[in-house]
Amino acid sequence: MPAMKFRAWLALVAGILPASLAAIVLFLAIYSWPAMHFNGLGFVARDTWNLGNLYADPIMRHGVQIQPGATYGILFLIVGTLLSTLIALAIALPMGVGAAIFLAEAVPARLRMWISFLVELLMAIPSVVFGLWGYVVVIPFLGQHLYPLIAHSLGKAIPFFGEPTGSGYGLLTAGIVLSLMIVPIIAATLRDALVSQPTSLREAALGLGATRFEALWKVMLPGTRKTLIGATFLALGRALGETMAVLMVSGNALNYLPHRIYDPVSTMAAFIVSQLDSALQDPSGLAVRSLAEIAFVLAIISIVVNALARLLLLVWNNSQRSVVV
Repeated sequence: MPAMKFRAWLALVAGILPASLAAIVLFLAIYSWPAMHFNGLGFVARDTWNLGNLYADPIMRHGVQIQPGATYGILFLIVGTLLSTLIALAIALPMGVGAAIFLAEAVPARLRMWISFLVELLMAIPSVVFGLWGYVVVIPFLGQHLYPLIAHSLGKAIPFFGEPTGSGYGLLTAGIVLSLMIVPIIAATLRDALVSQPTSLREAALGLGATRFEALWKVMLPGTRKTLIGATFLALGRALGETMAVLMVSGNALNYLPHRIYDPVSTMAAFIVSQLDSALQDPSGLAVRSLAEIAFVLAIISIVVNALARLLLLVWNNSQRSVVV
């Protein structure tokens, strides 16, 4: 009997997390329903966000009260969010894997704990601190020194990297700052997986004549593939939802799709924060509900990303079992 009660309490506590997720998504769906009804599927296909005439009397359209001239579309936000996240992941993944290998294999055991602590400490730094550092240090350096160099070299062959380079705010800057925020997630998770690998695997590879690099690359790392996939998608989820740091370095473009990697952008999470004050001035209330619809779309994207991670791990596990059989 006590065991059954204990299991019931465990089930109740464990059910809080999925219930909280379901409650949040349900709230966003219900609250933003008038905006969904008004905006339709064009909400994710249009790149125009206009609150309309806030000083005029609200009018009725499609059964919803709106301001005259109001139209809402977030294509530019979806593009900015996905591009900045992909750039961040492209930079952070090799850096995180390299840092994990260095911490697990190259650092002496007596120093590993302290250096690992410093790497993990990056995860504890508030995003607004990263944003302020990006605003004061990264933006001037990139805009005045690095971006002109990239434009003069890569820009001649690839127009996406060509001039003008702007003042330093923009897509690439947001991706770089985001990458520094998610590198510790990948590095710390993969380092723990590498350290926990049985030493017999390494010793067996070395005994068969493999070099230290070959033992690491062909024996140790493949055993942490599942962990690496999980850490990558965890970092991807963090980058998708990052707000303050991106808000301070991205340029906060409105109704604008980037044509070059230096162009200003806006992401969904940062846009909600930057536009909330203006949306609250809408007497019809539809602007705030449209912001809630952005949050709902972002939540769906995050859920889909995590579902893809689970599916990828499931497919990989099944392929491993079939190889063993």
